[in-house]
Parts: sequence; structure tokens; C-alpha cells
Amino acid sequence: MSAETSSKSEINAPISKSLDENEQLLRDAFRNCYDIVFRPIRIFGQLNILLVYMDGLADAKTLDNSLLKILMSGAPLYESGEQNDPHLILEQQLASIAKTIMTEKMNDAIEGILSAQVVILSDKSNHACIADLKGFEQRGIEEPSNEITIRGPKEGFTENINVNTSLVRRKIQSTKLKMESITVGNLSKTTVVIAYLEGIAKDSVIEEVRKRINHIQIDTVLGGNFIEEFIEDHPFTLFPQVQNTERPDIVASYLAERKVAIFVDGSPFVLIVPCSFWSAFQSADDYYERFIYATLIRWLRMILIIGSLFLPSIYVAITTFHPQLLPANFLLSITSAREGVPFPAVIEALLMEFLFEGLREAGIRIPRPTGSAISIVGALVIGQAAVEAGIVSAPMVIVVSITGIASLITPRYSMGIAFRVLRFPMLIFSGMFGLYGMTMATIFLYIHLTNLESFGVPYLSPISPLSRTELKDVLIRAPRWAMNTLPLSGSKRNKLRIPKGQKPGGEGDEVS
Repeated sequence: MSAETSSKSEINAPISKSLDENEQLLRDAFRNCYDIVFRPIRIFGQLNILLVYMDGLADAKTLDNSLLKILMSGAPLYESGEQNDPHLILEQQLASIAKTIMTEKMNDAIEGILSAQVVILSDKSNHACIADLKGFEQRGIEEPSNEITIRGPKEGFTENINVNTSLVRRKIQSTKLKMESITVGNLSKTTVVIAYLEGIAKDSVIEEVRKRINHIQIDTVLGGNFIEEFIEDHPFTLFPQVQNTERPDIVASYLAERKVAIFVDGSPFVLIVPCSFWSAFQSADDYYERFIYATLIRWLRMILIIGSLFLPSIYVAITTFHPQLLPANFLLSITSAREGVPFPAVIEALLMEFLFEGLREAGIRIPRPTGSAISIVGALVIGQAAVEAGIVSAPMVIVVSITGIASLITPRYSMGIAFRVLRFPMLIFSGMFGLYGMTMATIFLYIHLTNLESFGVPYLSPISPLSRTELKDVLIRAPRWAMNTLPLSGSKRNKLRIPKGQKPGGEGDEVS
């Protein structure tokens, strides 16, 4: 038998009544681990116990105050007998600890140590007590940097999964909110929590999420993207099929809309499924402002986001193939500006788009105090120098600048990446075939979007296929009292979430 097989069998062995033997097994399992602490203590004058924990992960202060003081405070002397077995005494003395479990397996004790818990072994007992005394450093609750609102809550998720689930519990104080825990990762042992509202979320979606996560076989899970890439329906599309957010209020609202949330320990981003294309145009502020203003802003957002995809292509197609579509004065202005530019319009556009994307990426990667300054100065200096040198024309700089600003307005960063990447093939099609090529590329894009699904839900729903009852929160943001049906119906279970008859204005409708 090899040393590796022997070691594995010893770890899977049950806990022995010999404290020395148990200690040796743990020392062998954590060989060459400098951060493992072994603290032998003698309590009750006779009973020897051993505390094993990971230095830096367990809360040493709570360990001393809540555990050791209790064990060494003059408790009744240990006596042999069934009612005074060591593990029963420890279990009674640890009543002040929030979470304690008893185990007879050495493997459970090792996993407890690795998950920042304290394992307590006692002589003459084949049980180990695992006390939840996690105390590692963690980031506090702050406002999300990527999803800022004017009137909404200023709290965001952290890297601690218990904090994240509690933030959602504060928003939805109902027994219908279910949270199932799954461990993923052979090495990382990452906790993944599936959250949904029982009786509201679609059972087929819940079961599909549960099945896909259980089928994941991976060594480490360090963030939500590790899970996302395994559970999405179409891995080779540019469009995200799993939404992510840092805001507890967004998670709570989506749970109430029959969706499922996936929490990953160590990540401040929570995954939401199913996901639709229209989430790219929806912001948290839409639901904290008046519905008229929110609708106007949503339309502005749609026009700019879609315009960022087509504006450079339209400019290239018209200036290259269809100049007759422009007024004479406008055409003369563009022609005079492009005089002396050595490149065709499509090469000019690709060059400027590539440069703009490079500046934007550099602004993200450069340290924050200098990032914004370098990106702004770089765009101004390089753009002005390129125009003066005759490499690009001034209208092209204006078009690319407007496109870049418009592409930043999307509330969903991952969806914005899809539009940014698609601009390049759209430019190539328009540069080769003009408006005809751009039209064909748009048709191909629409066919692609209609074939996408997210956990069985069409990506363009509720517009394709059309569901009139769900259009109140897509192209517009209807008044809250008018959005009274649950989305994602697709069945006879079209429940009301807001009783009818609450329209203000004294029209005399009764609340049903």
C-alpha cells in the first residue's frame, strides 16, 4: 500500500479514544502547515483536551473569553460514568457558542479546521466537538462601486456569504425564502447557496439550477464566474445568460419575480437566473424614481446603447457607399474634413475604436488616482494630434467619442462588453457592403438572440415571444400599482403580486 493510500485511509478513520493518537493523525494531515495551532489544556483537574484551529481564521479572543474561561471556571470534577462522558461534558459547557456539532469522523474534524472552526478533542472520548468561532478579517458593508443609486439603499454585498444571505433576509422576512447550501470545489470546498421563494419561483428553474451546480466537478471556485461558466446554456455567445449584482435590493426584487439567486462564498457578486436581454436597460434607480422619469431615462438608455452599436457603422456605410443620403452641405463638410486622410473610412473607424478601447482598458488597470487623468488626457491629446497630423478626420473622432460615451451608459457591465465587441464585426460588414451589409448583420444578430435561452426562458422574452402582461417593465416602467402580475408566467399560475384597484386618484375601485 502506498503512503498516499495509507494516509487517506487514516484520515477517513473514526476518531479514537486516545487523545495522543488523534493528535498524531491531525499532525500528519496538516504536515508542513505552520498556521495550525495545537493547544493542549487540562480542565476539571483530570480531563485533558486538545484545541486545534487555523491561526488567523479562528477568533482567538472569543475562543479565550467564551470557551476557555468556561472550561476553566471551576466546573464540576470529571467522573467516569455514562452521564459524565467527556463529549457530553464538553457539549454542555459549550452551550454559549452559537454553533457546535459533535462528530465521530476524523475527516469531519479536518474539514472543520479548514473552514475556520475550532475542533476540540478530549481524552477517553471518540467524539470531537466542532465550534463555530470564525474570526478572520473581512470587508465591511459598503456602497457598491458599480451600481450606484441616487435614492436607493447604500449597502452592497461583501465576500462573506453569511453576511450576504443575511442582507437578503432583511429584505424578505418570509418563511417562503429558502436557501439551499451546496459545497463545490474539491480543494476550495466553496459554499454555494441557492436562494428562491418557495411557491413563487418556477419549480423547473429551481431543479435545473440545482442539477447544474451539483454536476460541477472542479478543483477551486474563487468567484461567481467559476459557477457561471458551467451553468449557462450557450457558452459561445457574447451575451451573458446569467446576471450578476452587488445589491441586496436587486436580488430581493428578482426573487419576488420568480427568479433564483446563487450566492458564492468569497464573492461580492450574486448570480441571478434566468436572465433576459432587456436587463441591460434596467437600472436600480428606475424603481426609486417616479415612473414617468424612469421611463424617459430608460428610453434614453436604449437609444444610446443601441446607437453605440450602429453609429460608427452607419457613418462608414453612408460616407463610403451612400453619400447621396446626406444633405449637400453636410456632405461637403465631411468631405473637406476627410481630405488628406490616407485611410478608407472603415480602417479609420477600426483604428479609432481600437485606440478608444485601449484607453478605456488602461484607465481601468492603472491605479485609481492617475487612471482617469491618463485616460482623459490620452484621448484628448491623441485625438487632437491624430486630426492635426491628418491620420484621422475630425468627424470620425466625434463619432467614436459619442459611441464610447453611449456604450458606458449600460447598467450591466457584462452586457456592455457584448455591445462593445459587436461593434467591430458590424463595422467590417458596413465597410464591405454598406447599409446592405449592416442590415444583414443586424438580421443575423436578431436570429441569434431569438435562439438564445436562459434556463428554459427565451432571451428576448417577453417581447419575443410576446407576453402583453409582462410588458409593463420592459420598454417602459409602469406605475408600481399597475405591475400587479408576476413575470415569467408561461403557465396557468399567473399570480397577482399586487391586488388590483390601488390606482390613486379616488376613482372608487375596491382593493381586491
